[in-house]
Amino acid sequence: MKKIYFVFQIIVTIAIVILYYLHFADRKNQFKKAGSIAQKVRTTGSAQPLIAYVDLDSLNEKIGFVKANRKKLEAEQRSIESEWESGYRSLENQKNEFLKKGNSITEQMAQEFQSKLMQQQDRIDGRKQELSQQLSEKHFHFMEDFQKKLKGFLNEYNKERNFSYILTVGTGLDYMVYRDSAMDITADVVEGMNQLEGKD
Repeated sequence: MKKIYFVFQIIVTIAIVILYYLHFADRKNQFKKAGSIAQKVRTTGSAQPLIAYVDLDSLNEKIGFVKANRKKLEAEQRSIESEWESGYRSLENQKNEFLKKGNSITEQMAQEFQSKLMQQQDRIDGRKQELSQQLSEKHFHFMEDFQKKLKGFLNEYNKERNFSYILTVGTGLDYMVYRDSAMDITADVVEGMNQLEGKD
């Protein structure tokens, strides 16, 4: 009787080990690739949500029209700064030239010169503010357009993959405490968005 019980225990133990192995081996393979997960969900009808993510920093560095626009905006920003600095150098030169008059400067002349200088300074600062605002609006409109294109691309991309959510990560946006690199679809998005650029 003890022999039968002992053999039964061995069989049960082996069965548990096999089931344990099959369960975790299947789980490991399940997360190998995002595309295969989406396929599995479609075929099994699982209700478990699928979450993928896109790295926005990589998109900014690798999508052609984004890089080109960033360079253009950076050049405009440098131009604004250069114009502003040039304006202030001009004010400094005017001040130095005025001070060369030395003792011949009267209080009235000093007040008039200071008033003139302040008006010029206000114009220089106002011009910088106006140009900076225009640049900010350009950047905002570009980002709006880019977001629209990105959403449009992801809507098409997701028709075959059936992700429940596609999140964005990046500098200042990284609130995910853990992410599986198998769920990173950034490379697909970079490739697809660069192809879209060629079609425009």
